[in-house]
Parts: sequence; C-alpha cells; structure tokens
Amino acid sequence: MRKLFFFLVLLCVYAWALPAKESAVTLRFDEAGRFRIAQFTDLHWSHRSPNCATTVATIKHILDTEKPHLAILTGDVVTDAPAREAWQAIAAIFAETKIPFAVTMGNHDAEAGISRKEIFALLKDRPYFVGEEGPADIYGTGNYVLPVMRAQSADVAALLYCFDSNDYPAQTKYGHYDWIRFDQIEWYRKMSRRYTQGNGGVPLPALSFFHIPLPEYDHVEGRHTTLGTKGEGNASPKINSGLFASLVEMGDVMGVFAGHDHDNDFIGIEYDIALAFGRVTGTDAYGKLERGARIIELYQDKFRFDTWIRTPSGKEQLYYFPSGLSAADETGMQYLPALEGAPSKQGVSYIYYEGDFQSTRQMTQSEPAGKGTMPALSIREAPREDHFGYEFRTWINIPERGVYRFYTFSDDGSRLLIDGHEVVDNDGSGSPRRKDGKIALEAGWHELKVLYFESYMGQVLEVGFSSKEIRETTLSENMLFVP
Repeated sequence: MRKLFFFLVLLCVYAWALPAKESAVTLRFDEAGRFRIAQFTDLHWSHRSPNCATTVATIKHILDTEKPHLAILTGDVVTDAPAREAWQAIAAIFAETKIPFAVTMGNHDAEAGISRKEIFALLKDRPYFVGEEGPADIYGTGNYVLPVMRAQSADVAALLYCFDSNDYPAQTKYGHYDWIRFDQIEWYRKMSRRYTQGNGGVPLPALSFFHIPLPEYDHVEGRHTTLGTKGEGNASPKINSGLFASLVEMGDVMGVFAGHDHDNDFIGIEYDIALAFGRVTGTDAYGKLERGARIIELYQDKFRFDTWIRTPSGKEQLYYFPSGLSAADETGMQYLPALEGAPSKQGVSYIYYEGDFQSTRQMTQSEPAGKGTMPALSIREAPREDHFGYEFRTWINIPERGVYRFYTFSDDGSRLLIDGHEVVDNDGSGSPRRKDGKIALEAGWHELKVLYFESYMGQVLEVGFSSKEIRETTLSENMLFVP
C-alpha cells in the first residue's frame, strides 16, 4: 500500500504541476499519409486502487508501441471518487507522453461526484487535450467533431465525430440504457453536410466514437465479415433513435467504435459501415479479456482503414475495412495461380438458355438456345422477360496478390466461380438477394464464370468485388476480356 500511495501522490503532483494549454493541437496525417488512433475504453479508474498502476502501464505500453497520433477514451473512464484527482492523473499520462487525447462520456462517468460538464471544464486546459464540451443547446456533453488535416496543407482530410451516448432513461420502461437523441443526430447531419459541401459535395472519410453500442451491433453477429470476441450480449439501448440510418444517408462515417461491454471486442460490417468494440483497458473493470486498446489507422484520401487489437502480449485481429478481410484470411488461404496467356479483346462470352429453371445446375443440363459475346455481364439483352438463363465466361486481371471478395446480387439465382472454384453460391429461386465469398488469388489473369437464371417476375444481376486495397465496385466492361 505504501508503494501505491507513493505512485498516486507522484502522479497527482505531476498532474497539478503541468503547465496550462498554450496553443491548440492540430491533428494531421503524417508524411506517409497515415493517421493512427488508439481507442482506450472502460478504464474504470478508482484512484485509491492498487490496480491503477497496472492500467497506467498498459496505456503507456500501447502508446510507446503504437505511437498513435491521437488517443480517444470512449467512456467509463473514472468511476469512483475522488474523481478530480483521478481525471488529473489520467490527463498526466498523455501530457507526459505528448500524445493528444479526447474523451467521450460513459454511463458511469457522472457517478463519481463530478458532472459531465465539470469533467470537460477540468480537462479543457490540460496539455494535449483536444476534446470539447460541445454545443450547449443539444442533449448531452461532449458532442464534437475533430478535423484531421492533410499532411502538407490546411485542408481537412478526415473527420472524427464524438458523441455523448448518455446514461439512463428517465423511465425504466424504456430499458436500462439511454440513447443518442434526435438533436444530437441533427447536429451530426448539419456538421456532415457542412463538411461535405466544403469538399465539393464529396463526403470526407469519417469515424464515430461513443460509449454505448447501437442496436445495429446485434446484426453483424455470425457474419463471415465479423472478427473478434463476443463474450456477452450487446447492452444497447432498447430505443433505436435512428443514428445509424443518418450515418448511412450522410455517407461519410466508415466505422463506429464503442465500449461498454467489456467481454466484446468484435468488429463487423452493416450496410458498408463497420461496427466495432474497443478492447477493455482498465484493470479494475470486469471482464476476461487481456487489457489493451483498439488501434485504427486511416489512409489519407481513401475510404479505408485498418484496425487491430494491441495488448502488452502483442498485436491481434488485424482487420481491413471496407473489404471485411483479415490478416488471418491472407495467411490461411491457398492462393490460386494466374493463368497463362494475356487476352487483348474486351468482352464476355455467353451461352443462353430458355426454360422454367429452379437452379443454375438444372439450367446447364438443358440444351442451349444461343451463344455469342457481349461487352459486359448483362441480362438486358435477353429476348424474353421470364424463364431464361445465362452462363457467362470472361477473364479478369487481378492487379496484385491478395484475398478478394466477390458478390452477386440477383433475382433469381446465381453462382460465381474463379478458375473453376466456386466463390459465391446464390442459387435458387426467390426474391432479390446478395451473397458473397472470398478467394485468394495470385496477381495476373483468372477466369471468371457467372451462372444466372430468371424464373418469374423481376430480373436483376449485379456482380462486384473488393479487396484490401480496392473499395467495392461492380465489374465494369473495361475489366472483362475474352481469350
């Protein structure tokens, strides 16, 4: 206990001796066009606990190892009195390491004898603090946006939206946890619209940080684009106030990062937006996971980021957005070699079928009704509206070795094969639906085969792909060649 007392006294003396903030810190991409964020969450700092020293050691190890440009603490930071001394001690960590930091409020932060507004008032003059109390005329405290500048100019290149996810509803019938309110969402839409207009009408790449996960986190469980640990239920609000719909509509936020549930650290994708938990940081917090942080690395001028978990034991769960691929995919899959030859003529060869089919396999067992070539993967040229099918063959040039994700969206059924290996099975009659799959390919030419049939009412076929480096796109005719 004497060691703990000496450690806390030193930390508090150092914190109070720090000079006031002299000038604003500018967040900026580095010369390599990268911007790295460390998300610490759920410190559950209790200032008199002997475990504070271990929490500090975890944070400092991660800051020293990853060297982030910014740290964001996503709630439940200080959960026990004396809160002021605790917040000063935490601020001292980032002043000592000279790393800018921001905070969002958790449901427990105002339970330690200090209000949300008092927390931000205490932090605002601390060195390297870049967070803000936010507008006084909207719900909550700590709703703000942090612009990240280009490496060599004063132009904004990315945005970091921080929200107060609040704490508890006024009435228990609405569930245990509060929700992000309509005026907060309208504030976000206003800021997003302003930055988009300032960027020539093109949304800037953005991320969002808050404490309590959205209800949509439940949707990504079990998907093959989801990576990480789900050790407990998602303690989201019962009321869905529609923030996720606004994120989709505004088109700028690539990923949402929350805390709150200490035994969860998974990431998945819902409608082109990543939904992720951080890794619990505080030693005094409940949970079985090794303490650590989530690291997010942005790329200037790109709608992509890489993210992973960092702990004192090492790096794990490297994940690539927007492809939803992971480092485990890259190392654990067998790569198909490129085909010999190099076609020079653009186009797609096809075999056309007619009949009342219920699957592509049934279709290919029937007699062809025609064959030829066309510029693209298209069903518009079909001479009838119902009861027909196509077998398309074309070559595509894979630009570099890697894992690629292909998808089909079709009504009715479809299948996609690369070099004879089935990647997407979207077969069978039914309503429009999307399915995807992944395959590891060496750089060079590969044969793409798409099978499609239309049964009755409604016909659509869309084929696309993505990779770690390529944002999802449809296969356009300039990508397709016939040997």
